Amino acid sequence: MAAKSEHTMIEAAGLEVRLSNPGKVYFPKPGWTKLDLVEYYLTAADAVLTHLRERPTVMKRFVNGITEEPIWQKRVPKNIPDWLQTATVAFPSGRTAEELVANDEAHLVWAVNLGVIDFNPHPVRRGDLEHPDELRVDLDPTPEVGWAEVRKTAMVVEEVLREHGLRGYPKTSGSKGIHVNVRVEPEWDYLDVRRAALALAREVERRAPDLATSKWWKEERHGVFVDYNQNARDRTVASTYSIRPTVDARVSCALNWDEVPDAEPGDFRIDTLPERLKTVGDPAADIDLEPGSLDQLLDLARRDEEGGLGDAPWPPHFPKQRGEPKRVQPSRDTDRPKQRGRAGDPQPGGPPPGITLQGSQRGFGSKPRTGQGYESEFEEDEG
Repeated sequence: MAAKSEHTMIEAAGLEVRLSNPGKVYFPKPGWTKLDLVEYYLTAADAVLTHLRERPTVMKRFVNGITEEPIWQKRVPKNIPDWLQTATVAFPSGRTAEELVANDEAHLVWAVNLGVIDFNPHPVRRGDLEHPDELRVDLDPTPEVGWAEVRKTAMVVEEVLREHGLRGYPKTSGSKGIHVNVRVEPEWDYLDVRRAALALAREVERRAPDLATSKWWKEERHGVFVDYNQNARDRTVASTYSIRPTVDARVSCALNWDEVPDAEPGDFRIDTLPERLKTVGDPAADIDLEPGSLDQLLDLARRDEEGGLGDAPWPPHFPKQRGEPKRVQPSRDTDRPKQRGRAGDPQPGGPPPGITLQGSQRGFGSKPRTGQGYESEFEEDEG
């Protein structure tokens, strides 16, 4: 075990960054140390920073490695280097948080020194914190299915996105799921982005009802859950090329679509990614070049709403939303309304029978009575 006084200086982005206890083991089985993590992030920095630059990022600190639970920390410490870049995120409660913005290699080293293993950025840039430029599709398998079903669901997601004028960039979550990131113009607020993600999830389920589900309640789920709520404000997802806290130090790795059907998550690790980046490159390197429009997905959402499908359940820490069904487990809801809407969609809610929404309306349940909640700022994907 390294002495507490042990440290080394790392040169990064023209700066000297102090790394304490470089020999501390973070991954016991393969023996990867804090310094090994720094060396990975410096080697992969160009690809890593493509997916972090200008984004407020929650710090998930494993101060003693992966054998202990992490500390989720939204605020940077009071004493920070004068070169450290941050963004101030405001909450409806009136509180604010000064969050890390990892814009270069020095920021990566600084964060790893505090115990950060994976980076968890918001889907917004600090120049406009109210309008996401990324829709995130999180595919999370239920216990009865495996990796093969996740890959098949991802291909259905690709089909739906393509048919609605969007390009998805798949990546392994580094855990048990797949994420698909979709770069969009920052023209829609969080509510609309989530609304588009919900429409996408429902369409994926309609096309593959035995494979995928958009049901929020775990007791109703089957197959692969398409988690539309990862697009609610303050939800964060491990970034592309982040190391994940798995026994074998897997990495959340960007894939080409033709790799998805045969990809194995265990192949992408801290010790294999540098060579992959040299030979394959970053399949998501061009993600910022052609941001797409949510118009077609929002048209799909509107059709769902006009057909009787309203909002779907939100996470429990958010204020109750207009048009949202009751937050009661279906098995405990004795007066739960019967299913309305298009066949194949699991979510109740929507306007009362006989009420038709006009095309000019934003859609039933698309706006809350109050501002979105921020009470849980450290939500991690389950995938």
